[in-house]
Amino acid sequence: MTYLLVIGTRKGLFTARSEDRRTWRVDGPHRLDAADYASMSSVYAVGINPHSGRILAGAESSHFGPSVWYSDDQGATWHEPDTAPIAFPEDTDASFTRAWQFAFGDDADTVYAGVEPHALFRSSDGGRSFDLVRALWDHPHHDDWFPGAGGGAIHTILPGLLGAGQRAPDAMTVAMSTGGVYQTRDDGRSWNPANRGISAGFLPVEEPEYGQCVHKVAAASDGVMFAQNHHGVYRSADPAGQGWTAIEKGLPTDFGFAMVTHPGRPASVLNFPVVSQEVHLPPDNRLAVYRTDDAGDSWQAYVDGLPDDAYFGIVLRDGACTDGADVPGFYFGTRSGDVFAATDDEGTWHQVAAHLPDVLCVRATEV
Repeated sequence: MTYLLVIGTRKGLFTARSEDRRTWRVDGPHRLDAADYASMSSVYAVGINPHSGRILAGAESSHFGPSVWYSDDQGATWHEPDTAPIAFPEDTDASFTRAWQFAFGDDADTVYAGVEPHALFRSSDGGRSFDLVRALWDHPHHDDWFPGAGGGAIHTILPGLLGAGQRAPDAMTVAMSTGGVYQTRDDGRSWNPANRGISAGFLPVEEPEYGQCVHKVAAASDGVMFAQNHHGVYRSADPAGQGWTAIEKGLPTDFGFAMVTHPGRPASVLNFPVVSQEVHLPPDNRLAVYRTDDAGDSWQAYVDGLPDDAYFGIVLRDGACTDGADVPGFYFGTRSGDVFAATDDEGTWHQVAAHLPDVLCVRATEV
């Protein structure tokens, strides 16, 4: 079995391949376009379609602006549609800044893109063109959503999921900075906030109906959701009903960006703590991952194989992932350009790459 890791960085797109997930061959930066207008661009979003294997990359071009490229040969060649794949309708008075997230429906053609400014787009042709999900853009709360420090974007898309045991084809959960968690039960025609229990310490009301700066939501295999907030780590089996429960006790800090759930063990989650909203460094200047196997009731440092000297790179919200294999691999990249991988049966991190540009996102799969 070969494993493919796609790495989006501040300066281009890289791939890594491995047969054993210990030793890796890294290639890149890949040429997204023949003229190299985009090859050194920031790649904020990568998605690997589980039905077709198509890779999507949301990248910027300093010459032409942001766009979406795709590859059908595992990154060997890349294509950009002849017309802008993501564009806001004229009456919105908005311009596409960048793609932050790709997610996939139940078939090879349905793709979702979370973008900046706060919007959700849907594709019915595998990612070559997208249409704005208008009801979310026209939501009465929209004018109150505002950019966090990283920008105003939808960065979490969970198609078909509302909570534990709540799966339906017309359902979806999204999260955004800054606005919080929203859910639809009617294929995007209406949306409701689902933030009860999540704090917003930067607002006058600590627990508003919406306005939270939720950095990432990850869903476990049973549908229970785990959220890393702008200060605060939470769990919910029913965001719209029971709300969210704080689970940060046992972590060195309650701030961070990334959360990754185990694809087969519902209570197992990885977290990547950061000092605070003011200090974006690892706690104690040590690179560390924290893992819970009891749904956040306790946390343990998961650091075997990681550098034990001073380290200053953190993991961004899409800088960590799993490959979803039967014995899953976990991956993360840092803003210092290092990428690490570990398998669930071994529990030791191995370095995939060092000294890459600032890592913005990673995605992995078996090929």
